[in-house]
Amino acid sequence: MNDRASTAGVTLNISAVERDTGLAKDTLRVWERRYGFPSPGRDNFGERTYPIEQVDKLRVIRRLMDSGHRPGRIIGLPIEELQALAARSADAPRAATETRSEYEDLQRYIELTKAHQVDELRRALSQASVRMGLDRFVIDVAAPLNRMVGEAWARGYFEVFEEHLYTESMQVVLRNSISTIPKTGTRPRVLLTTFPNESHGLGLLMVEAILTLEGCGCLSLGVQTPVWDIVLAATSQNADIVALSFTATLGANVVADGLTELRSKLPRSTELWAGGQSSALWRKPPAGVQVFRELTDIEPALERWRSQRA
Repeated sequence: MNDRASTAGVTLNISAVERDTGLAKDTLRVWERRYGFPSPGRDNFGERTYPIEQVDKLRVIRRLMDSGHRPGRIIGLPIEELQALAARSADAPRAATETRSEYEDLQRYIELTKAHQVDELRRALSQASVRMGLDRFVIDVAAPLNRMVGEAWARGYFEVFEEHLYTESMQVVLRNSISTIPKTGTRPRVLLTTFPNESHGLGLLMVEAILTLEGCGCLSLGVQTPVWDIVLAATSQNADIVALSFTATLGANVVADGLTELRSKLPRSTELWAGGQSSALWRKPPAGVQVFRELTDIEPALERWRSQRA
């Protein structure tokens, strides 16, 4: 990991750990009872306090969960083994990138982030977006680069603030690129958001970029929107599609139950699309929800929607 000498003895309360790791408070409590980790102390008021070393390990566990690992199989491992596992998990996407002779370019973005050269990072990303076109930039740069950044964080190469520097830079570039797209159409009208406790919005912004290029009318509510507010917004905006993005941080039951509830409350004419890394999407998707595995699946789905309403 990065040098933590200056943080020795630092503890975080459970709310701070939830924000820092993306793991819900209920998840932390369940793991404490079921696996014996994390093992928090107590402050003078009896509230849980988590040493920074445990928070570091929780971050790596969360990232490995994003890659498909089950918590029960990895929680008991020491952090060194978890970091090694994260490094091995990076091999497959790295090899795929190298076959396209793009790994060196992507690695340059990683090093600019690590050097905290934010202006240069944003300039390089913007130039790539213009040179490649936004659609190819999203699929061939943003998507694999997101994975590489996550893996760098899981290995301890990135601190949390460095991951945030990258995320904010990519969001700025994508928003600027989206704002320059001529508005050539408005259908379907797509409402984009995430459920409460799902604070990751970069994937949602990538989807918005592709949809806007395809002539959709997009309205983003940002992240962490309650189900009933999604329904109200979709109804007031006469949305044709509601699109949600998920990471592995939300529990499978929360995802499945939330999608089922949302589907039951939306008008039957409004389609519900979902994508991301939550296992709930692949095990048994709720009825009436279209699940996307890849960003490249969006264009055929739009063609299907338009052909049905021609």
